[in-house]
Amino acid sequence: MAGYDVLDDAGHWDPVTRELILDRVHNVPEIAFFTPEEASVLRAFLDVALAAEDDDPRIPVLEMVDARLARGDGDGYRYDDMPEDGQTWRRFAAQLREDGFEALADKHAYVQQLHDSKSRAWSVVMRYALTALYSHPWAWNEIGFGGPAYPRGYMRMSGREPHER
Repeated sequence: MAGYDVLDDAGHWDPVTRELILDRVHNVPEIAFFTPEEASVLRAFLDVALAAEDDDPRIPVLEMVDARLARGDGDGYRYDDMPEDGQTWRRFAAQLREDGFEALADKHAYVQQLHDSKSRAWSVVMRYALTALYSHPWAWNEIGFGGPAYPRGYMRMSGREPHER
């Protein structure tokens, strides 16, 4: 949302919440889980899948996913016929490389086909990617989310809060 920055309200957040959220902005983790080849093709894929090709500043979705996988921080469940999430990501990257994703003329059509396939790998990858994306305050700016309301609280059961756009 043009002209809106949720970080302008950071002074209203409790210190622990403020530190956590500002850390997402100021301390982008280095790639540790993915190989450089995996990171390259996954970044290209995520740019298309999340419509982030022209975003500036760019939310570090790949770095956030990478850090989570490096920590072994999963969701606490997985499909019984699928490998662990980190291995699913590696296989996904290998398939993207095998298909020549980075050189494709129509990356959008390829991503649409993946989406339409409703594969479990797509589900795992997008679950991680969207969790990372929407945990970042720059995404909150785009959707007009006012950020954490603690300790200020919410006062309305419906409609927007005074601090929301």
